[in-house]
Amino acid sequence: MRSLGLVALALVSCSRSPAASPSPPPAEAARVEDAGSPSSSGARLTDDTLMATVDGHSFTAPAGWSMRVRGRATIVTAPEGGSHMAFVGVHADDAAKAVAAAWVEYGRREPGPAVAVERLADHDGWTDIHRLRYQLPPNGGRFLVAEAGRSKDGWLVTLVDMSIAVFEKREAQVMVMYDGRLPKGYTPESFAGRPARLLDDARVAELAAFVETARAQLDVPGVSLGVVQDGEVVLLGGFGVRELGKPAAVDADTRFMIGSTTKPLTTLMLAKLVDEGRISWDSPATSALPAFKLGSAETTAKVQVKHLLCACTGLPRQDLEWSLEFGELTPQGVVDALATMQPTSEFGALYQYSNPLAAVAGFLGGHVAYPRLELGAAYDEAMRTRVFEPLGMKATTFDASRARRGNWARPHERDIDGRTARADDWMSAAVVPIRPAGGAWSTARDMLAVVRMELAEGRLPGGARYLSRDTLLARREPQVAIGKDGAYGMGLQVVQRYGVTIVQHGGVVDGYYSNMMWLPEHGVGAVALTNGAPGWAIHRGLQRKLLELLFDGEPRAAAEVTAEGEWFHERLAAERERLDLPADVDVVARLAPVYESDALGEITVRRRDGAVVFDFGEWKIEVTSTRYPDGTVAMVGIPPSLFGIEFVVGRAAGRRTLTLRDNQHEYVFVERAGAGRKKTGS
Repeated sequence: MRSLGLVALALVSCSRSPAASPSPPPAEAARVEDAGSPSSSGARLTDDTLMATVDGHSFTAPAGWSMRVRGRATIVTAPEGGSHMAFVGVHADDAAKAVAAAWVEYGRREPGPAVAVERLADHDGWTDIHRLRYQLPPNGGRFLVAEAGRSKDGWLVTLVDMSIAVFEKREAQVMVMYDGRLPKGYTPESFAGRPARLLDDARVAELAAFVETARAQLDVPGVSLGVVQDGEVVLLGGFGVRELGKPAAVDADTRFMIGSTTKPLTTLMLAKLVDEGRISWDSPATSALPAFKLGSAETTAKVQVKHLLCACTGLPRQDLEWSLEFGELTPQGVVDALATMQPTSEFGALYQYSNPLAAVAGFLGGHVAYPRLELGAAYDEAMRTRVFEPLGMKATTFDASRARRGNWARPHERDIDGRTARADDWMSAAVVPIRPAGGAWSTARDMLAVVRMELAEGRLPGGARYLSRDTLLARREPQVAIGKDGAYGMGLQVVQRYGVTIVQHGGVVDGYYSNMMWLPEHGVGAVALTNGAPGWAIHRGLQRKLLELLFDGEPRAAAEVTAEGEWFHERLAAERERLDLPADVDVVARLAPVYESDALGEITVRRRDGAVVFDFGEWKIEVTSTRYPDGTVAMVGIPPSLFGIEFVVGRAAGRRTLTLRDNQHEYVFVERAGAGRKKTGS
């Protein structure tokens, strides 16, 4: 069962981009044996290094990790120790036997039967790809995955055996290894040096048909889409409906929440202030916002304006404090809360994504522009005057009540049986206090105006200058690596995919999935907004399909969308299989009436019509029980919103507890002693 962090309570998240297609390896990759003997702990790498497995397959090992060989297994160990990835070459009849043999080579038993077996689309020379996920007790804090892919030289099995905390901290480095796996002798597809084709009527029609087919196949209610080439809009419209079961159609002017796709807009506001001479990217954050503070004075002093949106400070994701206790949270409260947070890695060392830090970037800009206004009001006004109005973004707003009038799309997620259903809309309120990180509502038409300006390097239609070129492009300068061929700038990802530079950012807010991207060297960009899961699969497929049409690429997009949809449904079905419905009466009887946490407030346990509801005041969630093989019991969220949020049932010091985890933090709710006030919002 997923912990809250592993389902990306990325409530306002940066959507993970599709895996970058790696560049062809050099003729000779370093042999792993050179890194240390099989019996040694392995030599520590000082740089990202292209390596060869025992069978001659290649992958890139990240700096700071150690390597050794055990039989046919090439084992890479994280700097913290105890967390490993292994690349194992085996010969077997099928993927299941290959994985079983790989665990033996690695030196441990296969950790029980997989709870989900996912078939992935063939790619980069690998075929018959299967990913196995294993069920581990939540108190163990481990993350185990096996992935087998076949090449002409047999199977390569990749094993991930890591602490969840280390995996979260070093996910970008893990992706360096995943992205870089290539079969022996294989040269990946590349579009480098090819001119882009004109998106003529036939190609535009093919792209539109692809999106509509993917939408229907994935059962996503609606998609709003815009595409531009050489400054001209070549496609702008919608597919599907705004709300399941109702006829109102999505079009180019339908409003969606765009989640973290707000971040590039926030950096545009800051860029305007740079052009005005009010701040510089290198200004100390405290010089612009004196109240800014992190967990130590030393760390605080190092933070410059550009660091607030670079995901490079080492500050880990810490979303639960604001997302569960947003009722009385203010922008000033978000600023104050940063003083309790400490980085877990050095500046620039690891990609770690922080919504509160990004939110403070926006509030800093607002304060510089309008120092006499409250932080939230100042940010809103700075965005209106420096972004929305100059770019003609007439429908874009942070006001949910305005956004939900007229032409707007309702959010949808999957219910416990995998069917598309309306999602709760509480996140539109939860993101208000951190709205610079992910609280905007917008349309495909408005967002395409941003893409057109980005492609024109700061000019508006007609040629007027909106931003200076140098200030605009500074947002794209790499600040920290996010994979083998990608980097994060200031609220923007810049990746090399199939030899093509792509600038992009995505966003997730429960029930909404958005993405905008552009190819700066080819004058092409796109925006896609969706109102249901798995909307991310449409974004990935759209990007691949667009590259296929522009560069006559191999026709892989449709198969990738199909595989992604099958994976999604298999994962939901596996999780559904483990849940008790109704909840186990003995487990429910063990629950206390009220729990409290200093960090996350209270949970009131309510029983209604046979259902068990956890009431946080600001929002409620229906839960049911699940039991792990080791006897651990947990209560798991089951409605369309936050399916998979998990509370481990326990006791401490004679009092009942519920433990909630994200990937690097643990929060314990303790039974409240005696009677007390009732929570509001019930």
